Amino acid sequence: MKRTPETVDTVPTAKKAVPTARRLATDPDTVERDLIKLVLTIVELLRQLMERTAVHRVDQGDLSEDQEERIGMTLMILHERMEELCERYGLSMDDLNLDLGPLGSLLPRDSIGRDGILSVTESSP
Repeated sequence: MKRTPETVDTVPTAKKAVPTARRLATDPDTVERDLIKLVLTIVELLRQLMERTAVHRVDQGDLSEDQEERIGMTLMILHERMEELCERYGLSMDDLNLDLGPLGSLLPRDSIGRDGILSVTESSP
């Protein structure tokens, strides 16, 4: 069968092939907000990873008191900025937590306190 542009960009259905462009439901009014939501989700994921790494390094004794203080302040400021950006675009921090279906949620919200600070409840080996 010869492939034409029509057959490459279509999805077969019971009746006829439908171009994929018709299946995408995009709303021009929410594109900016959705893009901001995606970017903030990625930044929040990275912030949580950095925070977990910092907690681990503190537990291991790898940091001086001054370094602990600077990392703590930096993470608190980053969290405050995230909240400000969410407020500016009408989002909550919970809006950034993507549902990954059977895998669960992207961000482990149960380990983050109301103040945004990671609370480690696991015991170290």
